[in-house]
Amino acid sequence: MTPTYVLDGRQIRTLEDFWRVIGVAINGPGGYFGRSLDAFADCLSGGFGAPDDDDYVVEWRDHQVSRQHLGYPETARQLEIRLSHCHPTNRPSVSADLAAARQERGTTVFDWLIEIFNDRAPGVLRLR
Repeated sequence: MTPTYVLDGRQIRTLEDFWRVIGVAINGPGGYFGRSLDAFADCLSGGFGAPDDDDYVVEWRDHQVSRQHLGYPETARQLEIRLSHCHPTNRPSVSADLAAARQERGTTVFDWLIEIFNDRAPGVLRLR
């Protein structure tokens, strides 16, 4: 039987919530499954917190609730954090993304997560 890890979308209101919820779902209380987009991608690719068996499913229940919370306001908040820490050569790009998010244009945090799932672990994610 394929292991299924369940994310409760009602508990995911910020990107930090997502890190906590997926960590617990896959690795138990206090579990780690990435705390940055790059670390999350690495975990999905295996060897860094992913299940030992590559055949698993992540079921994101009530994902529409998460989609709403991980929309443009949360995206702008995350980009503000990124802007405060990024390399000076990346500031123009991050600033442009931040301006777009404030105008409710471009990709959202939710989109970023879905893209990483699709790129690094195609077929693993099930939106419910």
